[in-house]
Amino acid sequence: MKGDKLHHRSVPQTTTLLKKPNNNISINNFNLTKTNNVSKWSLSNAFFLQWSVADVFGVFKYHPVPCFFAACLLFFMGVEYTLRMIPPSSPPFDIGFVATVWLHGVLDSSPVLNTVCAGLNTVFVGMQTVYILWAFVIEGRPRATIATVFMFTCRGILGYSTQLPLPEEFLGSGADFPVGNVSFFLFYSGHVAGSVIASLDMRRMRRWKLALLFDTLNLLQVVRLLSTRGHYTIDLAVGVGAGMLFDSLAGNYMNNFVAAKKRDKDELYTNGHLSS
Repeated sequence: MKGDKLHHRSVPQTTTLLKKPNNNISINNFNLTKTNNVSKWSLSNAFFLQWSVADVFGVFKYHPVPCFFAACLLFFMGVEYTLRMIPPSSPPFDIGFVATVWLHGVLDSSPVLNTVCAGLNTVFVGMQTVYILWAFVIEGRPRATIATVFMFTCRGILGYSTQLPLPEEFLGSGADFPVGNVSFFLFYSGHVAGSVIASLDMRRMRRWKLALLFDTLNLLQVVRLLSTRGHYTIDLAVGVGAGMLFDSLAGNYMNNFVAAKKRDKDELYTNGHLSS
């Protein structure tokens, strides 16, 4: 910027001092030249033309994570465009199933062990449910409950919209949740998403040890669900993301609700004060 200049602009009943807008472009600040309140753009104003060598290398220095993901993008583009697709007559390929072949064999050869693990997993689901309801009913914090309701509603819609085939090597158990070995949606994992929602709430309340316990049990749950072929890897990965997403949406809902309630209260107070 060559210099900051102040000028006066007259408007009815007032005079305002405004800074002259900076029309220069830098790696940190991008402005469009305005004439008669209309933005004009030209190729000479292109953002990348203002980059210096230091700016380019600074991207790698100060933003390593986006650069890493950019490299991953190029890598997986190569993988995607050179990998042969699975034919319709073949079962889906799942890397989680490949990694848990040995555990699957152990559970397949021992139905009692499979039932015990399923029962323990159902207890963990009950722990999630109790904690989430406790936070709402006892502590008066509904965010985790709202997130869970959002999550299972979306899961029901997506699970019904695309009904994935049950894996051929699925090991069912009457002790598994839902209890009774009944049918269920594969995409996405409500077990994992519910655990993530509970764990995030624990962290907000600084219950670090309890959150660590839930995360550990959730990891064991993931390994078991892959070993029994109860979920595909994508179901579990999306379950983690869904838990984070719906917890964030529930937080936004609560913030907007509190803000609206405060605004209504302020308006009621102002109207009552003026009427008096």
